[in-house]
Amino acid sequence: MKREFNRKIILEDGTEYYGYGFGANTEAICELVFNTSMVGYQEIISDPSYTYQMVVMTYPLIGNYGIADEDYETKQPTIGGMVVREYNGQPSNFRYTKTLSEILEENNIPGIEGIDTRKLTRSIRDLGSRKALITDIETTLEEGLKKIKGYEIPKDAVAKVSSKKKWYSRTSNPKYNVVAIDCGIKLNIVRSLNKRGCNVTVVPYNTTPEEIANLKPDGVFFSNGPGDPENVTETIELIKQIKGKYPIFGICLGHQLISLAYGAKTYKLKFGHRGGNHPVKNLETGKIEITSQNHGYAVDEASLRHTNLKVTHINLLDKTIEGVENKKDKIFSVQYHPESAPGPQDSTYLFDKFINLMEEEK
Repeated sequence: MKREFNRKIILEDGTEYYGYGFGANTEAICELVFNTSMVGYQEIISDPSYTYQMVVMTYPLIGNYGIADEDYETKQPTIGGMVVREYNGQPSNFRYTKTLSEILEENNIPGIEGIDTRKLTRSIRDLGSRKALITDIETTLEEGLKKIKGYEIPKDAVAKVSSKKKWYSRTSNPKYNVVAIDCGIKLNIVRSLNKRGCNVTVVPYNTTPEEIANLKPDGVFFSNGPGDPENVTETIELIKQIKGKYPIFGICLGHQLISLAYGAKTYKLKFGHRGGNHPVKNLETGKIEITSQNHGYAVDEASLRHTNLKVTHINLLDKTIEGVENKKDKIFSVQYHPESAPGPQDSTYLFDKFINLMEEEK
């Protein structure tokens, strides 16, 4: 017996997609984006960079290995919603403790399955990311469009997800003390630093230079995070004041903020880069890295020419800037995620580069 549709998505251009609800039975208006990863949906729902975004998964089967306690990227998911072709609520995995639907429901996040995700992804590719409403099947198109039109996606995404006070992640036999600026940090970044002998002190995005100096760091890290980088003025100002004083490493949003602090500009991509299969060329070695990505903004190449940052990596799909560096200031950053979990692992050497810079300073 065929199930009757009970949920739908309304896009701001007036198109509708019908499906079946899972997760929380609630409405949400978000920016609609897609992710091409074949695995890692738990890391996606718990990545703070997806705050205020509804993610369309292009891989057709989601939920089949459940949720494992050890694999979260943040303790409280802030993703706006999830759209999948087929949801599996009976996982086959000895590590799983809850289903995906249970976790979404606990965090008041709606999901919808049964959508033609290929058609929806092509729509995002061709027309760009835009606002969408996930709602009950009874909501009329007119009502839905009125709600979408009257809603502005908030600009406080980093303030929403950044830690409110400092916290510590210590390791055995530490060699280095790293201060990590939390703009929406993924826990696997902290794990990656711990694994390399770093005690990590995670601090809020609006921490002052004086507070950082009091922590006596060997290096400072700027994390990934959600939203428009130009809105994070406090962190941009922080970078301006501390660059050259410590070895500095930035990932994703951190890369954009470092570029802005040096005088470059950023711009919004049509549909962003989200997935684990982007080829990036390291211009120093000539090697191609397969990378994990999650960003909707990019650094403007022309504006970089007027800064003292050097381009180190480019995306081979669209030639966008994927890495910059200033060797004199001992600062470097990449747009992609070298800590990516569950993979790929091509770019973990960047953490070792950060360790080497701190070792040189010592």
